[in-house]
This record gives sequence, structure tokens and C-alpha cells, in this order.
Amino acid sequence: MKTAIVSTPQISYDLEIIRGSIAFLFDSLNLKNLIKENDKVVIKPNWIRQSHQYNGDEWESVITHPAVITLVLEFVLGCLKGSGKVTIADGPQTDSSWNEIMSHTTSELWLSMGKKSGSEVEIIDFRDHEWTLKGEIITKRKKLIGDPLGSTIVDLGDKSEFADHKIKTKYYGADYNIEETNQAHNAESNKYKVSKTVLESDVFINIPKLKTHKKTGITCSLKNLVGINTYKNWLPHYTIGTPDNGGDQFASSTNKSKVETNLVNRVKSVLNKYPVIGNVISPLRELGKYIFGNTDDVIRSGNWYGNDTIWRTVLDLNKILFYANADGSMRESVVSNMKRYITIVDGIIAGEGNGPMSPDRVETGLLIAGTNPVAVDCICAKLMGFDYQKIPMIYKAFNIRYYPLVNFVYEDIGIISNESKFNGNLVELKREDIFTFKPHFGWKGHIELES
Repeated sequence: MKTAIVSTPQISYDLEIIRGSIAFLFDSLNLKNLIKENDKVVIKPNWIRQSHQYNGDEWESVITHPAVITLVLEFVLGCLKGSGKVTIADGPQTDSSWNEIMSHTTSELWLSMGKKSGSEVEIIDFRDHEWTLKGEIITKRKKLIGDPLGSTIVDLGDKSEFADHKIKTKYYGADYNIEETNQAHNAESNKYKVSKTVLESDVFINIPKLKTHKKTGITCSLKNLVGINTYKNWLPHYTIGTPDNGGDQFASSTNKSKVETNLVNRVKSVLNKYPVIGNVISPLRELGKYIFGNTDDVIRSGNWYGNDTIWRTVLDLNKILFYANADGSMRESVVSNMKRYITIVDGIIAGEGNGPMSPDRVETGLLIAGTNPVAVDCICAKLMGFDYQKIPMIYKAFNIRYYPLVNFVYEDIGIISNESKFNGNLVELKREDIFTFKPHFGWKGHIELES
């Protein structure tokens, strides 16, 4: 399985500086053969939120840089030759501002590039809703247009990665309505609500950010698929409770964590029934932080290496992307039926520490590309100084029973690069030639490569 790494001449997003780097990736992997005239192409960046959670001026380490999107679009339009359609889209975190995200992009340029080329270009927010938060409490919900083509419900049933997850408690999704999440995921069903534009596309181009992640260890190609959902509460993020009762919400079964579990779940149940009291309850959030600790310092909400829930969600979404039809049916479970796919990871400026929303900047100058998300994420993990075998989202992708994502083993992953130190097999990549990213504190001491 051939993949590519390119080092940019400078740590810069100047179009002229990185154009040659993008061209190297396309040429070395012969990606132009994957895009044909009249194709419908989806370009999916990482637009999780408008900026760093605590620093509104910092966004380059948080979202895919528009310069990378521009050059990928330039390449795609060249392949389409005035035909087909390109959709640039994502489903950001529900409490993120689409308008503020767009303020960091060059959306008008992308639309004009489409008009000039003769191919249609559109930009879409896949979400059904956008929230307003006060003190991390939802106080307002706005209905959005979402995907113009609508959403498709895909039920993986017993072909889901959740099928063998025997739990004693319940799943928590993205909202206060816990019952809704568990109606979508139970002994009979494992449902997801996905963009129909994505499922109807001929080619999917993933442009994630190279970052650490509190729930999955890292976020690159595989994790970026969360953004193809139109409704986030059908996505199990963690299992409610402590380890002694089958939960992975907390890392330990202390009295404080048990009390917090019961108290918080009751509060969320009330908020679900009576959303109007959100403004009243929000000031109590600070009191909760004082008693139970801040999420930036205390492991909760499945933000640790023992999260046995979220990797199942991520792999299910990748199986849906590669095998689902627009009507929700699934193609035959063989690799040859997978959707045409390209991933290009923006690591020129990456993020470490408390990712994905409040990372520290890491200037690597790297772009990593390939045609398989598992292979590329194995490379990303190693380049960050992490062991893929300690990241469930990645190593379990090699053992998927239904709708496989790979037809190779880790040792088969090869690298083409403009730097000799990266060329060769991934297993041969030397420790002194890679970075040492700081993991999220919930993963510290459990994910790093051995010296």
C-alpha cells in the first residue's frame, strides 16, 4: 500500500510555496486516474470549529488551511475539464459558528474557480442544527438547511462494530437526549444519519488536520469522517458510567466519579425535557468545575485511552462512506466495491496536547497523502511519535469482519517522499526522523512509541 509524505520548502501556506508539494503528492500516487470527467467529487476538510477554544486568534492548528483546499480544488477541476460537480463541505461541531469558520476560508475564490473552469462548485454545511452555548450549556438551537439533497439513514445492524459491544450502561451522544442515542444503537439496530451528497459522490477527498484528540488519541483521516453526519446525537461518543459497571465515561471508579455520573445525567435529563431552563442552570457550571474539576485537567466524558466506544463509531462511519449507497443499502462486503478515495492530511501546522479544539501549535511542514485512511493514519501516528497498536481506532481497523477497510497488513505500508529519510517501508522509519508530539493528558503515558 503506497502512501506519500512531502516536506514543504518552508513552514508556510503561501500557495506558490506549497503548490509544488501538492503536485508531488498527486504525481507520486498517480491520483489523477481516480477522478474522471463528469464525476461528483466531495472535498471534506476538518472544520470542527472557528478557532482554538481558548484563543480566538489561533485557528491554523485547529482546522484545515484554505490554501491546501484551494490547491486540491485546482487539481480536481483540472481533472474534470469543465464537467461534473465539486462539493466542499463539512458538518462542524454543533456549537460552532459556520459564518466564523467561513471567515477563515477563501470561499469566494473557490466558487469563482468553479465558474471559470465550467464545473459546478458548491459549499455546504451538512448540519441539521447549530447551537448556542452559555457556560457549556445549550441555550439556543437553530434549525439549518443542511444538505440540499437531504440525509440517508444507514443501519449497519449486526454488521456494526457495536454488535459485539456488551455493555451494562448506556451510550452518550452529542446532546442531552440519551434515549435517542440508544434508540439508534441497541441490540437490533446501529443507525447513522449521513449526508446524501457524500453517499452519491463518485470520489471522496478527505483533507483532515494532523492533531491529537481527547477521545481517539489522534484525529486524521479516519476520525475526520464524523463530519459527514448530519445529526450528531446518533453518534455514540462514550458509554455512561465508570469502569466497574462497564462504562468508559471516567478512567476510574471513584466515589466522586460515581456521584458526578448520577448528578450530571439527571441534570441533562431535565435539560432535555425543559430546555428553557438552560440559561438558569448555566451559572452552576462553574460550581460544578470547582467541585469535580475542569475538563481540561480531569478525565471525563470518555476523554482517555480507555474509551471503548468512539472507535466503533469512527470505523462504522468509514464503512458507510466506502460501501453505502445513497438509499442506505450496502454494497457487497469486498474491498473492490469501495468508493474512490483520496486523503491529504494538512500537517504543515499541526496540533498537539489538548486536541482537537485547544491544541498547541506544532510546525512540521508535512503533508501526508494516500488512497487508504488506515495506511495514512498509521503513518501519521508514527510521525507524531505514537504507537498505532495503542490507538484502537487504527489497530482495530485491520480486523474488521464486515465491510473491510484494508486488504494489507501494517508491514506492507510503503512511503514515497521528497526526503530520503522517509522513503521506504513504514516499519523502517527511524525514531530520530520523526516528531515527539505531546498527547492529550488522558492518553499521556499510554500512546507514545517506546524509545
